[in-house]
Amino acid sequence: MGTLIIVVHMITCFFLILFVLLQAGKGAEVGATFGGISQTFFGSQGGSVLTKITTVLAFVFMLTSIGLTVVQHRAITKSVMQDVVSTTPTAPAPQANTNAPQTETKK
Repeated sequence: MGTLIIVVHMITCFFLILFVLLQAGKGAEVGATFGGISQTFFGSQGGSVLTKITTVLAFVFMLTSIGLTVVQHRAITKSVMQDVVSTTPTAPAPQANTNAPQTETKK
C-alpha cells in the first residue's frame, strides 16, 4: 500500500513540476503596474486546460502526502532506541564521605 502511494506521489510530483513550468507567467503584469491591478489580478478569466490540470495534480499531491503520513504513522510501532543495548558498563555511584568534618556557618 505504501509503495503504491509513493509511486503515485512521485509521478504526481514530476507532472506537477512539468505543468507549472509550462504555464505562462502572469505575475509580470501585476507587479509592473499598480493602476490596473484589479483588472489583471481579480479579472474574470476562465482557467485554461493547463491551469485545471495543475489544480488536479496539486490536489492529488496533497492527498498522497496525507496518505503517506498516515501509512508511515501506522507503521511505527516501537521506539527507535528500543533494541539498543548499552555496551559500556556502568560504574557504581561513589559513596558519600561520612567521616568528613562538618563546618559551621557564621551568621
